[in-house]
Amino acid sequence: MPLAQFSLRSIRSENPVLLALAGFVAAFVLVPVAALVYLAVTGHSSEWPHLIRYVIPRSIWVTVALLTGVAVMAGSMGILSAWLVVSFDFPGRKTLAWALVLPFAVPTYLAAYGYGEFLDFTGPVQTSIRSLFGFSSRADYWFPEIRSLPGAVLVLSCVLYPYVYLTTRALFLMQGRAASDVARTLGAGRWSVFWRIQLPMARPALVIGITLALMETINDIGAVEYLGVNTLTFAIYDTWLNRGDLAGAVQIACALLFLALAAVFAERWGRRRQRYNVSRTTSAVNDIAPVPLEGARKWLATLLCATPIALGFGIPGYVLGRYAIKRLDQLLDGRIYSALIDSLAVASATAVCTVLLAFVLAYAARVSRQSFVSMTGKIASFGYAIPGTVLALGVLIPLSALDGAINDFTRSYFGISVGLLLTGSGLAIVYACSIRFLTMAEGSIESGFQKLSPHLDMASRTLGRSAGQTLRTVLIPMMKPAVVAAMLLVFIDTLKELSATLLLRPFNFNTLATLVYEDASRARVEEASVAAFIIILAGIIPVIFLSRSMINNGNRFRAYIRR
Repeated sequence: MPLAQFSLRSIRSENPVLLALAGFVAAFVLVPVAALVYLAVTGHSSEWPHLIRYVIPRSIWVTVALLTGVAVMAGSMGILSAWLVVSFDFPGRKTLAWALVLPFAVPTYLAAYGYGEFLDFTGPVQTSIRSLFGFSSRADYWFPEIRSLPGAVLVLSCVLYPYVYLTTRALFLMQGRAASDVARTLGAGRWSVFWRIQLPMARPALVIGITLALMETINDIGAVEYLGVNTLTFAIYDTWLNRGDLAGAVQIACALLFLALAAVFAERWGRRRQRYNVSRTTSAVNDIAPVPLEGARKWLATLLCATPIALGFGIPGYVLGRYAIKRLDQLLDGRIYSALIDSLAVASATAVCTVLLAFVLAYAARVSRQSFVSMTGKIASFGYAIPGTVLALGVLIPLSALDGAINDFTRSYFGISVGLLLTGSGLAIVYACSIRFLTMAEGSIESGFQKLSPHLDMASRTLGRSAGQTLRTVLIPMMKPAVVAAMLLVFIDTLKELSATLLLRPFNFNTLATLVYEDASRARVEEASVAAFIIILAGIIPVIFLSRSMINNGNRFRAYIRR
């Protein structure tokens, strides 16, 4: 068949194996959710009257207040800094444009530990206040308490604002200058243009960024526990481990899952009618020339952009780095090496598993237009919206049942008791993290596929190669950069994951994240500083990747956050 007559539709033969694999990926994500719903419906909690009267109402109120505060503060920090670096030229703008992503390297729980030490009575801030004004005790002056709901809003916002910054910055670049120039010729000032023109046009990106930040807020457990904020996530952890009530924890988890999924559906519904003229926005990117600021305004812009970096990266990095330098002797501690090995093993296994699943989904979407394939992609994308504590419960239930079945089988037929083969080996952590980070990997890989013309498939097929040969010899070699990027992102995020790891780890099994959590929960942050700083240094790697590729190319980041 001539190439001119060889259409893309002709290579989209429905491969039953590929469709079955796509269905397996969807089931891979749905099984924990189904297990949660089943246990919530059939389980009975003796603690439920106490939970419904005292725990849940307050937890819901605290969770909603925390989410509202993070949405307002992280949204304001992200969109203001994005507007400044796109619209104006001021000292340090190019450096600040990529440095504003640095807080991504700091997990929320490490930021909480750093702020707790920085603002503590013996920390540098209060010590300086007492020295400067001659106070002798804490009773002589008032100082805000970081271990509070406002403190949690501050800490989480300073770390999570880059979600808003990246999405809104990409859309500001797409807007170009046409609409702004027309408004300026009609007499509108710069602030009026921003408030009445640019901000409404950036609303879809703002909603996406805030939604991602809120998902991370819902997922957090280390920071909120350390700061004394009892959210629904902490209520699940407390009900399960401290009260020994698994059924009650599952029922709370279902309520939290509903809240998370409602946020995702609300975000999608809010931008369902948003459309853009791609050709116009693409050409408009090249029309942007930042307006030079003069006098005090240029230094004010520099200060406004540098402040989020100092709050989100500078303070935690300073505190934990200073402690780590003092405790370099811990590099000889066997706990660090054991936790590092466990972390690398879990993160590597998760990266490989997640990328394989994501590749199946992305390739199926490339060669098939069946609604079933589209549905599997949408199901898989919800994994990121499920908090880690909820995932931990959902994963533990079916894997524990499977463990029991395997053990009964081997004991009956071979006389061997294998014990907790799955949940006792760390496989449960890999399962939970693979579900949670599947969307991230699939977005990166699908972005790579979109850069490969479908004519490559057509040309390969006309030369006699089968679909499998085309995949192995043509597409996979060209997809290596996207696959490596996806593996890197999943690897680092798994290395930092705390919520699911904390609940699913076997006995005598510690990752760097859980090791830091154990020491910090005993008020031994300095003891945890070396492991914490290793996590931050590892987190800088994907930050560099994000800064160099996603800021300069908004298309890849839009694929990364695609829903």
